[in-house]
Amino acid sequence: MVLFAAVPRQDTKPLAKSLLKQFGSFADVISAEPSALKKIPGIGDAVVAVLKTIEGASHRLIQQNVLDKPVLSNWQALLDYLRVSMAYAMNEQFRVLFLNKKNILIADEVQQKGTVDHTPVYTREIIKRALEVGATAIIMVHNHPSGDPTPSQADIQMTNDVKEAGEKMGIVLHDHVIVARDGAQSFKSLGLI
Repeated sequence: MVLFAAVPRQDTKPLAKSLLKQFGSFADVISAEPSALKKIPGIGDAVVAVLKTIEGASHRLIQQNVLDKPVLSNWQALLDYLRVSMAYAMNEQFRVLFLNKKNILIADEVQQKGTVDHTPVYTREIIKRALEVGATAIIMVHNHPSGDPTPSQADIQMTNDVKEAGEKMGIVLHDHVIVARDGAQSFKSLGLI
């Protein structure tokens, strides 16, 4: 039905099957890069625009469950939001959720984008930005495009560095979450914070 909006008066079932065969799932299709989508015969700018509109709308819809609300009170809504936002990205992204004294989200910012298996993270920049926006707490988040949300030793070390620096400036690190297609891992629930 989605494809019919972009390709009227044509049977779109074969095109839909090609997309699902190539990318695996509806979520993978709408999250795919436009250049990858256009490699499929029959996919042009109109189809890409429709698929990217649906992706954007889904992000906005799920974002409403966390904006202007205490994020710690509905952890599953936060995890859902993070997975929709990052789990299907092809490269690592590192973002920080900045919270006020009531743990209400005041800013959600991608701090760095990296390669398929690495993103540079700078403790100084995280703390500096937290001070700029008036945050009293943060939640760090990054994705693992490999699909495995298991923290690496580098992830653990970086988390400890940020936690220690934040404590000195009165900024609490509530958690560090790794999201992937196969789930999410919370450093707090793993006992790493």
